[in-house]
Amino acid sequence: MQTPAIAMVVAGLRNRIWVFLSVLLLAGCAGPSLDDYQSRTPVLVPDQFFQGSLTAHGVVKNLSGEVIRAFEADIEASWSDDGTGTLDEVFRFDDGEVDTRVWTLTPEQDGYRAEAGDVVEPGFMEWRGNAIHMNYVLEVPYGDGTINVRMDDWMYLVTPDTLINETAMSKWGIGVGEVVLVIRRSNDR
Repeated sequence: MQTPAIAMVVAGLRNRIWVFLSVLLLAGCAGPSLDDYQSRTPVLVPDQFFQGSLTAHGVVKNLSGEVIRAFEADIEASWSDDGTGTLDEVFRFDDGEVDTRVWTLTPEQDGYRAEAGDVVEPGFMEWRGNAIHMNYVLEVPYGDGTINVRMDDWMYLVTPDTLINETAMSKWGIGVGEVVLVIRRSNDR
């Protein structure tokens, strides 16, 4: 039988262990920071990489990591004199669907506001070193309607003409899938 003092010590120790484990769990959930890529090369400058004709090839994965769709895309990128970028994307999926998205990247302090017709919560594009991060909410077809899915977008420049893009998709904070693609600049530059 424990005395009240021992019971309080055990309860206090149990609470401290719980707090410690909770902190470890939350730290494990924290993703990378853009600052982690500050010194990485080649340096990714959005208005230089996203210029002219680009192509993309990728896959969409479901929650279990199974590839459920493949696609290729053509991207025409341009920038106005005021620094606003336009990325006009045409996606062709392996099931025959063709989809378009036109991004408008409006310069703001430390990045770009990123908007498109099916983006219901605009994103903010930031970059450091060889990486770009953007987080936004995309309206996607689902059944007879649509659902809003949070897109956590990371892009990494691996050569001056090749970018790898990984996007984690979630709904209500729960992962629902992933998009992985490679974007290449045209060789006719």
